[in-house]
Amino acid sequence: MNLLPNNVLTAFLRLPMTLRILFIVVLIITTFGIAITFIEPTKFPTFFDGIWWAIITISTVGYGDSVPETFLGKITGILLIFVGVGFISTYFVTLATAAVSKQNAFMEGKSTYKGKKHVVIVGWNERSKALIYSLLQEQIKSSITLIDESLQTNPLPEAIHFIQGNPNLDSTLLMANITVADKVMITSDQSKDELHADMSSILTLLAIKGLNPSTLCIVEILKAEQVSNARRAGADEIIQSNRLTSLVMHSSLQVQNTLTTFIDLLYQVQNKKLEIIPLNKWGIFEDMDFVTLSAQLLKEGHLLLGIKRGETSFINPDASFLIETNDQLIVIT
Repeated sequence: MNLLPNNVLTAFLRLPMTLRILFIVVLIITTFGIAITFIEPTKFPTFFDGIWWAIITISTVGYGDSVPETFLGKITGILLIFVGVGFISTYFVTLATAAVSKQNAFMEGKSTYKGKKHVVIVGWNERSKALIYSLLQEQIKSSITLIDESLQTNPLPEAIHFIQGNPNLDSTLLMANITVADKVMITSDQSKDELHADMSSILTLLAIKGLNPSTLCIVEILKAEQVSNARRAGADEIIQSNRLTSLVMHSSLQVQNTLTTFIDLLYQVQNKKLEIIPLNKWGIFEDMDFVTLSAQLLKEGHLLLGIKRGETSFINPDASFLIETNDQLIVIT
């Protein structure tokens, strides 16, 4: 016989504090509002009039348009003030506290991200900072979530969602809602030596792929020896930042002003889109030579840089280079 009341009480106690206090306040207003209509029916002829008086009284506004005149009515008003004001004050204090706590959790990286199809960036450094600013300038539709263990507060609260924690741990990745993330960029930890930084990046990659095998993962690797391990861990794209830097520096030693020219080229390409697109998406048939294909794409406003065939890329091949069915086009659109 007592099963239903116990279940109701248990369900009530499981509600958030704000909802429980709100429920009590509504119950008090309704009870006293109905009671005053029976105590002074001439002054409060309807339930609405009684509830209106209870709301005005409990909120200490006191318009004075409807007041009890009998002794019992005034006692009811006194009880309503003693009982209700404390609860309604507690309700608003609880709301304010919850709002402040939520804001603090957001700033400190302790709030879980709820969105989907977002971009996750692991590691806060100059590279990830520049990447975030570039994505914001492009006004991408996907929101950005940053995971970092060293930061204590959100560096860009107006633009990104911050998760504070070790990206190698499932608990941290789940707070970033990694299971429904669209893309992940793992940057190298500059506070560690190159080997340990690569090991940490690969471990993070394994954790991410274990939770969401289908998400696109781009990982920065410093040592060439760790590239094969990153591929085994499931990296979709690998950026060898040290190798890229050394190539640019080597070219600058060989030819004067090469470095400046190369950087200027990168800045110009930044406003365009460098894409690798399967041949069949262009509606172009195979057996066409590179020069003919390049001229055709140039008329459409696309600059053909080369061909990706399997794992090999051919940048600006010979004019007689023939296109095959499964080739991918490297173009600037």
